[in-house]
Amino acid sequence: MRVLFTFAGGAGHFQPLVPIARAVVAAGHTVAFAAGPARRAAVEAAGFTAFAVGRGGGAAATAERRPLLVPDRQREDDDLREIFVRQGVTRRLPDYLDLFGRWRPDVVVCEETDFGGVLAAEVLGLPYANAQVIASGSFVRPAVVAPALAELRAEQGLPPDPDLVTQHRHLLLSPFPPSFRHPDFPLPGTAFPIRPPVGGPAGSDRPTVYFTLGTVFNTESGDLFHRVLAGLGDLPVDVVATVGEHVDPAEFGEQRAGVRIVRYLPQDEVLPRCDVVVSHGGSGSVIGALAHGLPVVVLPMGADQPHNAEQCVRLGVGRELDPVAATPQDVRAAVAEVLADPGYRRAAERVRAEILDLPEPARAVPLLERLAAAPVVRSGS
Repeated sequence: MRVLFTFAGGAGHFQPLVPIARAVVAAGHTVAFAAGPARRAAVEAAGFTAFAVGRGGGAAATAERRPLLVPDRQREDDDLREIFVRQGVTRRLPDYLDLFGRWRPDVVVCEETDFGGVLAAEVLGLPYANAQVIASGSFVRPAVVAPALAELRAEQGLPPDPDLVTQHRHLLLSPFPPSFRHPDFPLPGTAFPIRPPVGGPAGSDRPTVYFTLGTVFNTESGDLFHRVLAGLGDLPVDVVATVGEHVDPAEFGEQRAGVRIVRYLPQDEVLPRCDVVVSHGGSGSVIGALAHGLPVVVLPMGADQPHNAEQCVRLGVGRELDPVAATPQDVRAAVAEVLADPGYRRAAERVRAEILDLPEPARAVPLLERLAAAPVVRSGS
């Protein structure tokens, strides 16, 4: 079986696909990835064949430092519709149609914001699956993307899909705990939840805080790094902070003993030694923390982050702070509260227990095999 994985965003859209892809390879099948040109090196570094598609697009970190904007959900919805739907499909669809025809995958696995991948598979009558990359389930919504997608579908002779049913018509793989999903957006009947990467129960001899603003919004954060580090600097805790490849750790000056600031560390190396995670609320950061049973303090700036922050508060696994208004004192108080109140840790450990009960990614391989073997009828035919 030949399986082609596609994704339209950055690292946060690639990493959830990796355990599934590795399980497919371990089962003896052939895997390749299609992604924007800037992502090709990361895919190859992970050990996969990579095909470049499109002309960039999607969210990407740049060296340019930008001011922190007031969070605006309407702006983020507009970006999702224009960047990932209209621009993303326009950039990628011709390349996908060519690549799918040349490489001839038996099944295509498209992450949930890669609408062009699904569209190309529909046009060519290829079996395809949807892979979720956004934990809350409430960011990619029919009301936001379906009208623009209908225009693009019509150009390909495909019928409208006002409820986004075609995105997950055959199979939806969701590497997130179902309880974290927004109650108003339940998983469809075709969904198969799988276990995200899980580490052992975390903890340290001295309270340790991990602080990250991810790989995209870190350069759009204004003085947020400085404010959070100032707040953490006054606490009797060790701090591990990652600032990303485009931010120089020297910018923050000399720190007290116990505070380490670096560009990057693998999350699975840091989290087992931590007690709380302070982050922007990206799906990878939040679910990574919960997979280790760690409570969180979230400062959501955009994209899916406000949606994830809502679910963190609903489940009692942490606190949410306003990234624009939060002072160092606010950060200090929130982290101190989450560390001192065992209820946050117990709630996070409940989510971890749920994650441990989910099927391993290898359990998804037979589903892909069956999908590849089943005849697929072109939509509208």
